Amino acid sequence: MRHGNKNNHLGRTTSHRKAMLANMASSLILHKRITTTLAKAKVLRGYVEPLLTKSKNDTTHSRRTVFSYLQDKDATSIVFREIAEKIANRPGGYTRIIKLENRLGDNAEMAIIELVDYNTVYGADAAAPAKKSTRRRGGSGAKAKTAVPVAAEEAVVVEDVKEEPAAEAPAPSENEENAEKGE
Repeated sequence: MRHGNKNNHLGRTTSHRKAMLANMASSLILHKRITTTLAKAKVLRGYVEPLLTKSKNDTTHSRRTVFSYLQDKDATSIVFREIAEKIANRPGGYTRIIKLENRLGDNAEMAIIELVDYNTVYGADAAAPAKKSTRRRGGSGAKAKTAVPVAAEEAVVVEDVKEEPAAEAPAPSENEENAEKGE
């Protein structure tokens, strides 16, 4: 019985599993995204995220610890040079697992595991999220009063810019003339 054994051994011996995870972690670090089975991706996430956390502290001891897990000098140097800078402010969750269709040969569940800060598909074109407003009572009247003079100042700046190239600018419409008169 497997009471309390939470580790997925992936049907491999300990030495085979350690070698496989070291190779997969090195590939993930070098290529920033790999495709594998869902079970391997979940185990790899638990293997590589503590290494990335350790890379935030660039000391000789942490470099040696990460190298002992990865067994790859190039991957270790990339972790401490490039990846540590990108994940410096992230408090965890450095990888993302995206499920794919099942593999044709054996119908195994497939997945992509990628480093979150290196994605190229989504998040690049999305704007920064708007600041969340607090749900407090009152106080909205003061914000409305301060917003009116700011809008008036912006209108003045825009009018000044339009007056400089007078030869190329079209004739002002009725709305612009009313805005200049203050109506």
